[in-house]
Amino acid sequence: MSSQINPNNVDGNYPVAGVPNNTQGFRDNFTNIKTNFQYAESEIDDLQSKVVLKAALTGTTLDNNMNDNLLSAVKLQDVSYTFLPITTTSGAVTVDYSAGQYQYVSTTGSISLSFSNWPASGSSGIVQLAINVTNTAHTLTLPAAVSLGTAGIQGYTSNVITFGATGTYQFAFSTVDGGTTITIFDLSRPRLASAGTAIGYVTGTGGVVTQGTSRTTGVTLDKLTGAITLFTAAGTSAYTSFTVTNSLIAATDVVIVNQKSGTNIYETFVTAVAAGSFRITFSSVSGTASDAPVFNFAVVKGAAS
Repeated sequence: MSSQINPNNVDGNYPVAGVPNNTQGFRDNFTNIKTNFQYAESEIDDLQSKVVLKAALTGTTLDNNMNDNLLSAVKLQDVSYTFLPITTTSGAVTVDYSAGQYQYVSTTGSISLSFSNWPASGSSGIVQLAINVTNTAHTLTLPAAVSLGTAGIQGYTSNVITFGATGTYQFAFSTVDGGTTITIFDLSRPRLASAGTAIGYVTGTGGVVTQGTSRTTGVTLDKLTGAITLFTAAGTSAYTSFTVTNSLIAATDVVIVNQKSGTNIYETFVTAVAAGSFRITFSSVSGTASDAPVFNFAVVKGAAS
């Protein structure tokens, strides 16, 4: 007996061309497939907006902002930091922590420093700042929040740093309370007073000058330490004075002067200190030979309050 096919395919398994068929199963499958694709699309979109990528996906822009989320148990190698040249070179200069962890400024005048966008309190933030001091008359004024780590920093007085020589100086600043309290680290110079080291100035901060015309002729040397060679003349017991013009001197400073060399033996005194200058008075206590003695000097920054 030959088999028969239900012409309406109501219960059959095979659709017949030109005949209405029961396709509910197919429609259900297509609906499930569509739903699954929608889920997959949502998951892929979610990944695209949240994962860290080596390069931008096709048709997207790379954005690896971690939004301050914790990344733990990380082993790093060959890491670099964003370098930011600050375009403001005098007056108020702002270090924006979020712009980069290594920043640089070259002075065209004295600068007054401030900070912005530190990490929230409870997270540690540290930024390194290189300052190219192009003139020793340029000073660095720190914000009042920089209150830790200042002891022993060369040239520091009441949140103002003066520099004994031109050149690039490296500082680091850190905070754990959102910038309320900031610690400063001098990365390029030793502190003036620390265990096992001498107190004073390092090589590169001093200078030399030679007196002209006579022993009462003034000299100019804008350094916190240095050597002054006097005009060649005969030693005399009469007291003689000359003025040293020095833009780094404050009226409250203490200037120390000692004889370094010379045929005669001299007494030396500092008999006046003013803003921008000091006066040296001397006399020969032994010998009247003609010589050109050298006097060393060093400035100790002082304060009247």
